[in-house]
Amino acid sequence: MSKLAIRILAEPARELGFAAIGAAYMGVGTATDHPCRLLLLQNLTDTSLMVSFDGIEDHIPMAYNGYLLLDIASNKTSEQGFYLTEGQRFYVRQLGVAATSGSMWVTVFYGASV
Repeated sequence: MSKLAIRILAEPARELGFAAIGAAYMGVGTATDHPCRLLLLQNLTDTSLMVSFDGIEDHIPMAYNGYLLLDIASNKTSEQGFYLTEGQRFYVRQLGVAATSGSMWVTVFYGASV
């Protein structure tokens, strides 16, 4: 009898400090190295931010000190389900007033066969 197991691994966290966040989109760290199964976005600044998956369009507004956890495919095998693509980069811009403290964080989790 064979066993199929997939373990969850995390890429290094990506951070963009408050001083770099402005009215125009700015990239948060580097692009992803693996297809994403779980995505954690944390706005730990003191202002609301807009998140974009392409640096052009508005996609996800985030309240200050808020977070969003997307379970994209954590319960699927490596051949099933949909994923956030490898090479994805995340972008943020301020909504309203400029941040004076904190950072925007992006954490990506991916699966690897055991």
